[in-house]
Formats: sequence, C-alpha cells, structure tokens
Amino acid sequence: MYETHGTVVGTVITSPVTRSNAAGDEFLSFRMASTVRRRDHATGEWRDGSTLYLTVTCRRRLMAGVVASITKGDPVLVTGELRTTEYTTRDGIARSDLELSATAIGPDLARCTVVLERAPRTTDGGAGNPATEEVAIRSLVA
Repeated sequence: MYETHGTVVGTVITSPVTRSNAAGDEFLSFRMASTVRRRDHATGEWRDGSTLYLTVTCRRRLMAGVVASITKGDPVLVTGELRTTEYTTRDGIARSDLELSATAIGPDLARCTVVLERAPRTTDGGAGNPATEEVAIRSLVA
C-alpha cells in the first residue's frame, strides 16, 4: 500500500543472472551502482561523492528484454519499487540490502548511444503496436 517508487541512474556492475525463489518463480537480478558527482566550485573539477549500491530484480516480460539487452558495464536508468530486504549471512551476521523491483529499465542516453533492432512487422493486425512489436536494444557505450 505504501510502496516507495523511484528512478535510479547508474551502471550495471554485475552480469544479470536468472534465479528462482522458494515458490519456483523465476526472476532476473543484477547489482548496480550510482555515484554522485559534484563540481568543486573552488577548483572547477568534478569529484565523485558517495556511491549507492542496490540489487535490481525484474520479472516476466521485462526479464526477457533485460537478458537480450543489458550487460555488465552498461549505463542504465531503472524505475520501480524500492524496498529494504533483511537477511542473515552464512556467518550469522544480520545484514540489509536495498532492492529495486524494476518496472522499466533502459539505457542512459546521456552516456551511450543505442541502435534499435525491431522485429519484422506482423500481418496479424499488430503492426505498429508497441505491445506486439519486439524491440531489442544494443548499447554502444560512449
């Protein structure tokens, strides 16, 4: 009921991996990092600030698009529901992790260019309908 929605701009830092939960549902996850950059007004130089690390998960149709399009090192924009997951490590240490359950993922066009590869149009009346057209994105990191 009180989900926190947000968009994070960052870089994929692990290869996307398909997993299953205890109920047998498949999902895809990867880690991403988002580093704050600020300009030092005294020197005019850009400096890195703190880095936010989070786990991104996606399911169903979005999962297939990420598998075909996103790899480690890609600059991305991820939108979805933010939540904290708590767990205990094998050593018995309690930890928490920030997770973003993605509803949309795309390339960050400020840091790369992309080429859209569209599937051939169908003759079933779905031509031009984004819901029925498959689009693969190949990222060309700048």
